[in-house]
Amino acid sequence: LLQKYGYTHLSAGDLLRDERKRPGSQYGELIENYIKEGEIVPVEITISLLKRAMDQTMAANSQKNKFLIDGFPRNEDNLQGWNKTMDGKADVSFVLFFDCDNEICVGRCLERGKSSGRSDDNRESLEKRIHTYLQSTKPIIDLYERMGKVRKVDASKSVDEVFEKVVQIFDKEG
Repeated sequence: LLQKYGYTHLSAGDLLRDERKRPGSQYGELIENYIKEGEIVPVEITISLLKRAMDQTMAANSQKNKFLIDGFPRNEDNLQGWNKTMDGKADVSFVLFFDCDNEICVGRCLERGKSSGRSDDNRESLEKRIHTYLQSTKPIIDLYERMGKVRKVDASKSVDEVFEKVVQIFDKEG
């Protein structure tokens, strides 16, 4: 889907998990501790990984300059770090917000945890992540909403229904 619209998918979480496993990483242990506690990794680390991935993608193909950044920004610090680092280099076209009831989210993550191997797919970490979301992430979504940049998808629906809604959004946004 993203390739059809010319986007490269970058997952902040995947980049952090990959960096955590990378031999010799100066951030590995730090990232692991934040993830396990359901807390947000310091912005300098996440931004540097995102920027590196974006730069590598564009160096390989200069036409690939549209990114869907998954799971970022997560808090005010992330947003300020993004604005400071990416000012004049990248514009946020819109925020794709998958809205879902907490219990459905927890159920899905616990199910994923049976095979994911992720250290944060357990009830204790998930409860902490929900608390972090409400305290830190929701205000960022609200901010983008006031700017008219949020495109909301009811993620409690079936996979096919959610996908169809996402397709409609990308058809409209390009």
